Amino acid sequence: QVQLVESGGGSVQPGGSLSLSCAASGSIYSFNVMGWYRQAPGKQRELVASITEGGSTNLADSVKGRFTISRDNYKNTALLRMNSLKPEDTAVYYCNLQQTVLGSPLSYWGHGTQVTVSS
Repeated sequence: QVQLVESGGGSVQPGGSLSLSCAASGSIYSFNVMGWYRQAPGKQRELVASITEGGSTNLADSVKGRFTISRDNYKNTALLRMNSLKPEDTAVYYCNLQQTVLGSPLSYWGHGTQVTVSS
């Protein structure tokens, strides 16, 4: 099993910045992908950003140029840095880890952390 613990988040005014951190523990294997998803009220959960062990990143078009994702493979942590936040970024943000174990793809989720962007 894998446990994901998120920290950060909170409330910020438009144009502000926040950072989200995710710490993974448990049975973590190589070639995993860590990422952040978000879900706003009444909307589906969507990918915000992901990063492979090798450092390749994938960001949603809506956050490109404003958000960055990084990771520390030794500590099994992932950091989402969010700049120039907009009210539409308001959502619950979930950390995610995906890995293949014995040929089976597995996906793990954190409990989520609220990000609110409002004046």
